[in-house]
Amino acid sequence: MSDEDLARQSQAGDLVAFEELVHRYGNRIYSFIFQFCGHEADAREATQDTFVRSFEAIAKFDPRRSFAPWLFTIARRKSIDCFRARIPSADETMPEELDADDPSELLARREEAQDLWRRARASLPDVQFQALWLRYAEDMDIAGIARVLRKTQTHVKVLLFRARNKLADQLEPARQPLVFGAKGANI
Repeated sequence: MSDEDLARQSQAGDLVAFEELVHRYGNRIYSFIFQFCGHEADAREATQDTFVRSFEAIAKFDPRRSFAPWLFTIARRKSIDCFRARIPSADETMPEELDADDPSELLARREEAQDLWRRARASLPDVQFQALWLRYAEDMDIAGIARVLRKTQTHVKVLLFRARNKLADQLEPARQPLVFGAKGANI
């Protein structure tokens, strides 16, 4: 069943359908928010607030549109609130996701990705980082990112272009490829 179908059922009062949406998006929303909070407890609280807010606003969701950008828009607002409340710590690590790959390969990829995400978070403006995260960690399309960030699709493309160039310039001396996410999407 699609996310949009579950949202439609949630609008009709089906709590089981909404619980399935929470199950599908819980870790993804937490990871997205954690990038801005930098503190596990704050990120968990903001994630919970995101789902509470989305449940309260589910009647406003248009099932003809994609559910993920709608939910990530709410999460982005909650992450901004979290970021304003607490300055992120560079010492804290990203939460790990479960993967069925070889453990040693998985560990090496995670360490590289975490380092790259830390560099991106430290050096990029918030909106560029958010665009990168949604594109590569969430595999969201340009139109979805544009809806989440409330920018035009062209603006999102420019944000991604500038963010990739800035990170590439920083990594040039080390000649490291830019690889984001568990899927290893090269940019």
